[in-house]
Amino acid sequence: MNFFTPFFIGYRYWRARKANAFASFITFFAVSGIFLGVAALIIVSSVMNGLEGQLKQRILGAVPQLTVHSDTAFTGLPAFKTALRALPGVDGVVDSADTQAMIQSPANIAAVQLYGVNPGQVNGLSNVAAHMVYGAFSSLRPGQFNVVLGQQLAAKLGVQPGDKVRILSGNGVVYSPIGPVPSQRKFTVSGLFAMGSQVDGAVAYIDYQDARRLMRESPKGVNDLRLYLADPFTAPALAASVGQLAAKADLTVSVHDWRSRYGHLFGAVKMEKNMMSLMLSLIIAVAAFNIVSALVMMVVDKTADVAVLKTQGMTTGQVMGIFVVQGSLNAVTGLLLGLALGVAVTLNINTVLGYVGISVLGAGTVLPVAIEPAQLGWIVCGTLLLSLLAALYPAMRAARVQPACALRYE
Repeated sequence: MNFFTPFFIGYRYWRARKANAFASFITFFAVSGIFLGVAALIIVSSVMNGLEGQLKQRILGAVPQLTVHSDTAFTGLPAFKTALRALPGVDGVVDSADTQAMIQSPANIAAVQLYGVNPGQVNGLSNVAAHMVYGAFSSLRPGQFNVVLGQQLAAKLGVQPGDKVRILSGNGVVYSPIGPVPSQRKFTVSGLFAMGSQVDGAVAYIDYQDARRLMRESPKGVNDLRLYLADPFTAPALAASVGQLAAKADLTVSVHDWRSRYGHLFGAVKMEKNMMSLMLSLIIAVAAFNIVSALVMMVVDKTADVAVLKTQGMTTGQVMGIFVVQGSLNAVTGLLLGLALGVAVTLNINTVLGYVGISVLGAGTVLPVAIEPAQLGWIVCGTLLLSLLAALYPAMRAARVQPACALRYE
């Protein structure tokens, strides 16, 4: 018998309506379980990917993704910047100054992370500039002492564009007979941004030179460089390369990435995504192993057929192949249906939710989705592997059938 014989027999068994109605019933629910499990896994994973990507854009797009700090002003800065820009995955390198500060208005006071930037250098790099709801990021000019606030922070302080606020810096504290006195100055609110994340209530921007003056440092000096990355998640890997470049340039620096402040948030999102994927994968696993029950009953029902095939020369491996093919076809049927439904619902999920009147993130907000081909590949491979493992035991049981015993009373 040739190699294709087990496939054709297994395919015929799969297509035939089984005499054992209970086995057919279990097979139906096994295929349905794989179908629904795969579809649910694709939909949930795609939504979690979309939420993670949105967090990446709205949070990591507004805060430093990778910062290079030197205790003294950088020497040979142009050459060092050029070397940093040449690193793969680095979109830009700009001068930066940041400090923890307090912003005081006539109505309230709030703690913020204050960033000093040069709007000309960050043009085309900063996501904040693209999310301005009032004013322009370019209003930050040296000597004008303007500040751009998050919309949520402005609401908390009770200020509007054009109002004055007092900023007290955590750096530049001087000591007097009455105790430490923080550096402070009045700024004019020149713009508001809305990233749609927690940074709207915790971040403020001023001009780079104004920030250096507020921190009682030279406006022309540079102690910090901010790197804009194509993918913020590559920051830990790039940190090592930055350190090597600094060592070659004979610079003593410390490198920090976004994980020091926001790593816990993205760690929680990643853990939640992994746990959701694990739970939905268990649904697929349970459905796949339901195939075992159906195939065992099929083996019992076809014992005489298997015995006849073995007397005609079919090998143990070919007998196993018959039932592996039958189990795999059940899995592939559920997998293809699940893939089709999962991708279709994912691509149209906001339309579907709007049609049934469900708003997950609030009125007027769409649910972000991102289908990753590599993730689909893992789902397909994992489902097929589980189904193959589930079919092995019934196949081995069929292969151990002894023709003499099975046909004794036939």
